[in-house]
Order: sequence, then structure tokens, then C-alpha cells
Amino acid sequence: MTGLRKLQRQRVHEAISTAAIALFLERGFDEVPVTEIAAAAGVSKPTLFKYFPTKEDLVLHRIADHQGEAARVVRGRPAGQAPLEALRRHFLDGLAGRDPVTGLNDHPNVVAFHRMVFTTPSLFARVFQYMASDERALAEALAETMDELTAALLAAQVLVAQRVLARRNWELLAEGRPLEEVEREAVRAAGHAFDLLCKSV
Repeated sequence: MTGLRKLQRQRVHEAISTAAIALFLERGFDEVPVTEIAAAAGVSKPTLFKYFPTKEDLVLHRIADHQGEAARVVRGRPAGQAPLEALRRHFLDGLAGRDPVTGLNDHPNVVAFHRMVFTTPSLFARVFQYMASDERALAEALAETMDELTAALLAAQVLVAQRVLARRNWELLAEGRPLEEVEREAVRAAGHAFDLLCKSV
């Protein structure tokens, strides 16, 4: 029974999210009331807020799925591999896999999703809240291999670099540049960014 309840909750969660994203991409984040999202998903407004405490969470839970990822990469790296090399490899793998979080995904809905996040002040501000949490987690993971100040400074630099790279990739795709061309530039830019990070340690 517990498994069935969990599956049902996942279905409701996905139904609400799908309805919200579709309406937001069609009309804009600020133009869609929560009551309309609840109606489209077939749930009540109180039920919606049980799954998503704020309107911003309806969008950013897709980003929240990656919370703590950098720290997990550092802690789970192979023996003998430097933390920055593990993070570099992970980001490059994300580019190769067209992970939307890297900005290198030209599906129209993904491009539109990034445009909505980057151009809606309340969403963009919330992204920085997620980044602050990720920064603390990454700093703690890095502090297991270096002093705390260096770890804190490096964690901030890594996450800012990844954000700049992802936004740059999205902007190039949004301009209409071909994916293959943007990918070549994205790999080069990522290599440059991580080379600079390595020099700072």
C-alpha cells in the first residue's frame, strides 16, 4: 500500500508540474494564476500547495533535482582523481548527454524554459537560493581535501562558472545557432573555465 501511495503522489506531482509548465510557457509565468494550474491538473489549490509550497517551485523543482550534485560528484569521484577534474568530467558528460542543466539542449520547450527562468525576476532570484545551498554543500565536500577557506572560495567559483557556461550555451541556442556548432563552443568554453579554476587553487 505504501508503494501505491508513493506512486500516486508521484503521478499527482508530475500532473501538476506538467500543467504548470505548459501554461507558463504558453502565457508567461506571471500571467498564470495558481488556481488555473490546479484546475488544469485536476486538483484543489490546497492540494497543489502540499506538493509545491510556492509558485516558483512549480518551475524550479526541475532544477532542484540537481541540488547537491556537485558535492556528490566530489565525494563519489574515483580514488586518485582531483575534485576539479571530477567536476570537469561531470560537466563535459552533461554536455555530451544534452543535459538541460548545462544549457546545451535545443528542444524548443527546454530553450523556452530557460528563457522563462532567466527573464522572470522571482524565478532567477530563487535560482540563487538553490545555488547558495549547493555552494555550502560543495564547500563542505571540498573541505575534506583542503582548508575551509580555499574550499569555500573554490565552491563559489565552480558554481558561478557552471552557471555562466549554461547561460551562454542557452543564449547561443536561443540565437538560432546549430546545436553541433554550439556544442563545440561549449566544450571549448568548459575546458577554458576549468583550466582557469585549476590555476586558482
